[in-house]
Amino acid sequence: MIFFRTLINSSVLLLALAATVPARAQAPERPPRARQPGAGAARLTQLENAKIAFLTSRLTLSQDQAQRFWPVYNEFTTKRRELGRSARQLRRDAENPGLSDAQLRDNFTQDFAVRQQQLNLEKEYFDKLQKVLTLRQVTLLYQAERDFTKEVLRRVTDGPPPAAPPAAGQQ
Repeated sequence: MIFFRTLINSSVLLLALAATVPARAQAPERPPRARQPGAGAARLTQLENAKIAFLTSRLTLSQDQAQRFWPVYNEFTTKRRELGRSARQLRRDAENPGLSDAQLRDNFTQDFAVRQQQLNLEKEYFDKLQKVLTLRQVTLLYQAERDFTKEVLRRVTDGPPPAAPPAAGQQ
C-alpha cells in the first residue's frame, strides 16, 4: 500500500509537471507565443481526458461498473490531489532556512499527519473500489495508473511522436 501511495503521489506530481511542458517544445522553429490565460488548465484537462481514456481501455468496465466507478474514482483523485498539495507545501515550507528547530519539528509532525491521511485515504478507497470493481480490476487500476505515469514521463522526456508525413497528393 505504501508503494501505491508513493506511486500515486508521484503520478499526480508528474501529471501536473506534464501539463506545464511548453507546447513550443514540439515545434521549436515557431516563434514563442504569449502565454494565454488558462492554457495550463487546458493542458491539464487534456491530460486528465487522456488518463480517463487510458484507464477505461485497461479496465474493461461494464456499463454498470463504469457508472459506479467514475464518481468514486474522481472523488478519490480529488482528495488525493488535495493531500498531495498539502504535502508539497509542507516540503516547500521546510526549505526556509529561517525556521527554528521548533518550527521544523512542527513541520515534520504535520508532514507525518498528512502522510497518514494519505494512507488512510488509500485504505478507504481501496475498500470503496472493491465494492464497484473486482479485486483483479482494482489491481489493474493501480497498474494502469503506473503505466499511464510512465507513458507521460516517456513523452515528456522523448518528446511527442514524429508527425506522420502528408499523404500523397496532400502537400
